[in-house]
Amino acid sequence: MNKDAMSLVRRALRHFKQSTTDQADSTMEISLSAYRDETRYGLEIERIFKHLPIAVALSIELPESGSYRAMTVMGVPLLLVRGEDLKVRAMLNVCRHRGAKLCEEGAGKSRLIVCPYHAWSYNYEGALVGRYGGDTFGEIASDSYGLTGLHCEEKAGIIWASLTPGDVFDVDHWLGDFGEELETLDLNNWHLYEQRDLAGPGWKVTMDGYLEAYHHQLVHRETVGKYTVGNLLVLDTYGPHQRLTFGRRTLGELIDQPQDEWQPMEHIRLIHSGFPNLSISGILGDHCLVSQVFPGETSETTITRQTVLVAKKPVTDAEIEATETFSALTLKAVRDEDYRVGNSIQSGLKSAANEYFIFGRNEPAVQNYHQAIEEFMAMESNQWERPKKDSGGR
Repeated sequence: MNKDAMSLVRRALRHFKQSTTDQADSTMEISLSAYRDETRYGLEIERIFKHLPIAVALSIELPESGSYRAMTVMGVPLLLVRGEDLKVRAMLNVCRHRGAKLCEEGAGKSRLIVCPYHAWSYNYEGALVGRYGGDTFGEIASDSYGLTGLHCEEKAGIIWASLTPGDVFDVDHWLGDFGEELETLDLNNWHLYEQRDLAGPGWKVTMDGYLEAYHHQLVHRETVGKYTVGNLLVLDTYGPHQRLTFGRRTLGELIDQPQDEWQPMEHIRLIHSGFPNLSISGILGDHCLVSQVFPGETSETTITRQTVLVAKKPVTDAEIEATETFSALTLKAVRDEDYRVGNSIQSGLKSAANEYFIFGRNEPAVQNYHQAIEEFMAMESNQWERPKKDSGGR
């Protein structure tokens, strides 16, 4: 149980009884150039997604030595490999001989990383260890032809990486107090049930939808809206990272129940939002949804990697049915509801209907996200302070 669960459920119940929610100090206007200007988009992707640590995978995707995951992230051919020392390393998935892709996209396990073009081979650390026809190729300094590395670190069951060679970061500094909050999710000990990639609207349109409950009763009336209280949010911020707490429909049952009988996690839903691309949602019982949002080639598209986790591998018919139900619910809620509306917003950006979007006081997490973007665009990388928790409740 999250150590703050009782405090969170008290805060949520207070809002429930008063029909209130955590709020920002004021409304916020943002120019639509933040959504549709391609030059600005390119600069933001370079600064935010290419030079800050981003969540690229879950640790359980690379369960043992020799496990690898190959993917293309915003045009960067990324290869993650768990070494014999069980440390995960990130490298560019490009052979140092003639630039061929080393591993096809997806996950697997291999004794060596071997180029399919001329059979140059690399070990788990990316060092060049073999060359087909080496005697006839000619002498080279093998230690100068290892794979190009990217800095990555594991923390709280998540693999964080920079997509720019030469960049270095301290994951504890980057996450601050949010790292301890993520640890409470115990992501290393979940079972990965299913993964899928979903096409979605532009980066900011997509992320806006993950950061408020204002839309739940209308957009999600057939899915998560059945279980959550609309327009009720308890917010805690950790620099650019955020924890959102929504109230479940059962919250009102606690009004006349002695507090020593409360089971707080049965009445609230937590969303952990790691800047800039991660959302972790515990929705129903022993199930969890991890979403990684990766911007597309233009400001109009994204790919969301959606991962369904379950506390333990479902074995019985009832367990399998419960997990399938959860998976179907989350797919419908995101693809058919959130992204359907998001795509309509995206198409409307090209019209002359609006010059600005306005975020309400009841959308503080959305406001915080956009403020963080502005702050990172305005600062040097070494200016960022260790994020500390700031509780909402205004």
